[in-house]
Amino acid sequence: MSHTLTSKVFVVHDNIDTDQIIPAQYLTLVPTISEEYEKLGSYALIGLPDDKYPVDLVEPGRTKTDYQIVIAGRNFGCGSSREHAPIALGAAGVQAVVAESFARIFFRNCVATGELYPYDSNERLCDIVKTGDEATLDFDHDTLTVNGQTYPLKPLGEVRPVIDAGGIFNYARKSGMIPAQS
Repeated sequence: MSHTLTSKVFVVHDNIDTDQIIPAQYLTLVPTISEEYEKLGSYALIGLPDDKYPVDLVEPGRTKTDYQIVIAGRNFGCGSSREHAPIALGAAGVQAVVAESFARIFFRNCVATGELYPYDSNERLCDIVKTGDEATLDFDHDTLTVNGQTYPLKPLGEVRPVIDAGGIFNYARKSGMIPAQS
């Protein structure tokens, strides 16, 4: 059986930086404390300009989003190296970001934290797809199907098992690289 995710998509464009993903004033929230993790999720993408993005990723008063897939343009996650950025999106219930390209440190933080699947698209989907469209992401075939069209994605390769495990430390424990926590 193939591993798929079907969800409405949330669409953003180029150069969405970590301040837009999670503004600095929320960095005091500690992701390892469950209530603070939930709260962090409620602020995901709150830094986007309202005039360009009239729909919120997470509706006010909620901690989870209806959009489990974010579609983005070039250089998603640029700016600072804060791990809070992928964690906030993951805490909000986002499971994957499909972007034209990622800032390298953001991509690495997605893998290290195990919060999100960062897929590179071969096409500029942010100009084709609209927020609210329903899409199916097929993890085994590395495709995104939306509005009757299937788009190939760059395979996650060696990073997928790390994200599947829930991040680099869980992966290392499961594969015996470091001892399991007692």
